[in-house]
Amino acid sequence: MGAEARDGKSERREARSDRPSRIGFLGGNFPKLETASRFSPFAPSLEISPMRLALRLLLLAALFAAPALPAQLGTQTPGVSAARLRGLTAALDDYVAKGALVGGELLVLRDGKPIYQHAFGMRDREAQEPMRLGAVYRIASQTKATVSVAIMMLQEEGKLLLGHPVSRYIPEFKQTTVAVPKAGGGYDVVPAKRQITIRDLLTHTAGIGYGGGPAADQWKAAGIQGWYFADRNEPVSAVVKRMAALPMDAQPGERFVYGYSTDILGAVVEVASGMSLDAFLRTRLFEPLKMRSTGFYLPTTERDALATVYTWTNGRLERSPDPGAMTGQGAYASGPQVAFSGGAGLLSTATDYGRFLQMLLNGGELDGQRILAPSSVALMTTNHVGTLYGNDGFGLGFSVRQSLGNSGQPGSVGEYGWGGAYHSTYWVDPEERLVVVYMTNLNNTGGIDDHARIRAMIYGALIGK
Repeated sequence: MGAEARDGKSERREARSDRPSRIGFLGGNFPKLETASRFSPFAPSLEISPMRLALRLLLLAALFAAPALPAQLGTQTPGVSAARLRGLTAALDDYVAKGALVGGELLVLRDGKPIYQHAFGMRDREAQEPMRLGAVYRIASQTKATVSVAIMMLQEEGKLLLGHPVSRYIPEFKQTTVAVPKAGGGYDVVPAKRQITIRDLLTHTAGIGYGGGPAADQWKAAGIQGWYFADRNEPVSAVVKRMAALPMDAQPGERFVYGYSTDILGAVVEVASGMSLDAFLRTRLFEPLKMRSTGFYLPTTERDALATVYTWTNGRLERSPDPGAMTGQGAYASGPQVAFSGGAGLLSTATDYGRFLQMLLNGGELDGQRILAPSSVALMTTNHVGTLYGNDGFGLGFSVRQSLGNSGQPGSVGEYGWGGAYHSTYWVDPEERLVVVYMTNLNNTGGIDDHARIRAMIYGALIGK
């Protein structure tokens, strides 16, 4: 969105720019825990007319009484077999019946329109509450794509360049080190051969892991391991600055190492934009795209919208501990709510994330809102790492399919996507004009084959262009 379009809202946004995003159930965006947004159907009012009160009561009744029915919309869609799509419903429900999944939601878009959407199973098994369309999920590493887009937006505005060293925005990264394993055990610490660039971070070739590399002892002593930040009572930028002093896992540009790179990019966004990551994503990305249920934290009053996390333990799915840190429910509706993790911190819905992906498939625009130029989307979705990511490629925030034969799964060359630690996944297939979003909240999956099965069945339903 251009500067001219933002000026009319600048005063309102500035006033709340330092407040975290808090999601309102079915579209409310809550600037403060105790006050609902004007966008929420439950926003408080000093004077409520009888008609308005009746409408609100009807809405509440619909929300909490309606069953979670699948919206199978492929019947009149050319090139799509509705009968084959219906098989997805049976497959997903069967996983629940067999105890391999508790619940989730699958959304499939073609040409920007839903051809299939199904909420299945339970949002909370113990409370016997069914999953409903619009449930909120922890999307973990699916956050990375939104921050990668934010970086590209700032490059288009001339506020940074992909070739810039990270130290230009975070001086602590000017001189970094690398841990090199020794043959007999232990490791040596050597200087990095060059500075880490923003492009290195986008492609996960900066050499920065999640604190489990050769110098894991130092990362552990520093209290920086794993992707989870929600329980920290400090900004992510403060943690990122401390990372710079720790030995990295590989030399910049030499290996694909998955880790804190996008959390560091989130800190870069804050410096380059002059806004918190939360405020930037909310005002520059989520609001223009009408992603009204996407943000870093929920108010405690809206916790019932959040899907419950389950873990495969002792041969069955059991409710994960609360909050339980990285393998539990997480402090997303409680706790400090000050750490905005660009690598794994967001909550969202299938519909919201589908809108984000459709914007990318459209070349950076959705419903008249221009987020990126087509050239930036093209740059993001091409391979930047050669063979460092194995048989497939990796772009600026996404894996990118280079060959159908290497994967042995249906799809298209040029398809891009990723997933999250709670067993969610997504992909965009430009050739088929397809967006797929699959949401679950599951730890330690027990070897379930749902991702591959869903993919096979979706492509099996595409019988023409």
